Amino acid sequence: MQELLELRGVVEATPDAVAEVLLDARPGGRSPLAAAGRVEATGNGGDEFVTIQMGSRITVTVDRAARSVAQQGEWWYRGVTSVEPDPRGCLVVHRIYNVAPGHRWAVRMVSRSVLHAAPTGFATQLEQLSRELGTTAWVELDE
Repeated sequence: MQELLELRGVVEATPDAVAEVLLDARPGGRSPLAAAGRVEATGNGGDEFVTIQMGSRITVTVDRAARSVAQQGEWWYRGVTSVEPDPRGCLVVHRIYNVAPGHRWAVRMVSRSVLHAAPTGFATQLEQLSRELGTTAWVELDE
């Protein structure tokens, strides 16, 4: 597994409050990561499920102990969003990984649009979290 991108943002709320919203990722949930599409299969007591989105299977795994949500596609994509303590409230970290067992050269080509769109999508997710919690959030920019 190779990390391709890491994005970080601050939410001025406790990690538990942010995780409560973020981990509500089933279709119809309050999380900005809430799965779209229909649920095809579930396992692990409801914290792992598969959705069909635009013809692709996405496996969603909620890890409550780690305060994280992982979304994994059928070939190369794995996105993990986690909540960590921070003196300003909490830090939300989104990482995109290449999990393809081979063909790394091909992943470089097909991942470009996903990696290019990720910062805007992450900023939107932080804004949705802040609105849901009635607080402030911002993306941390590289210095």
